[in-house]
Amino acid sequence: MLISLFIYLFYRTDRTAVNEIVIKLISFKTYAGLKAYIVTMFPLNNVAIYSLPEGLWVFCITLTSKPYYITLINRRVYLVFMPLLICIVLEVFQLFHITNGRFDFMDIGVSVIFWILGNYVSKDGDEKQDIMTRPNLKMIICWASYGIVYLAHVFK
Repeated sequence: MLISLFIYLFYRTDRTAVNEIVIKLISFKTYAGLKAYIVTMFPLNNVAIYSLPEGLWVFCITLTSKPYYITLINRRVYLVFMPLLICIVLEVFQLFHITNGRFDFMDIGVSVIFWILGNYVSKDGDEKQDIMTRPNLKMIICWASYGIVYLAHVFK
């Protein structure tokens, strides 16, 4: 997640929620100077800038979602599938201009690869828990991981 944050802060538009927070904290002048220096010293290609952060988020949220399910209409929906669903739905929304951003098959491909890695990198040892029960620290981390998506929102 820190790699994604680094990319968003220094390689993406200044109008994302996280960048606006940083600009308010350190001033635009300081931010712009730091961004110019970092972009010059550490050039990245477009896949790293535009697809990798989403893939890393999918990986992290897959790991945090794995132990949980939610009950919808008397059926268990395992949250391990939610990151993949969110990724695809967001890309479709971008395709139809329902949300900001540009539809890109590369984003979907990178996210699928990171979802597979996240799904198979750790063992399913514990019994699944309902995410809507009394929260513990792991559940709060899971919910917070979903909330982090808002920080990537681009204001017009």
